[in-house]
Amino acid sequence: MSVTSLDPAIAARLKRTADGLVPAVVQQHDTGEVLMLAWMDDEALHRTLTTRAATYWSRSRNEYWVKGATSGHTQRVVSVALDCDGDTLLVRVDQEGAACHTGDRTCFDAGALL
Repeated sequence: MSVTSLDPAIAARLKRTADGLVPAVVQQHDTGEVLMLAWMDDEALHRTLTTRAATYWSRSRNEYWVKGATSGHTQRVVSVALDCDGDTLLVRVDQEGAACHTGDRTCFDAGALL
């Protein structure tokens, strides 16, 4: 993770994990469909807010990734909100193609548990 340019007023509101991350629930802006859960640090959030291209921190690869950079399944960010506790982000997007790395529309297509 790198040094960030995130607005200090926004950074002060975030409650991060021990690794400096905040979970981001990603939702289709017009239908409310929950697409995926990803992680952001301050820099990923800064990049997302300034470019409107959904940018996340990959815990497995230890690097930033812009959703769709290799797959073409992009997420244009419509809005970003912080929950009341400051520990979760809601990223509302316009999803192009599949959101899940498996090729499914959403990461929650694996089957209902209840």
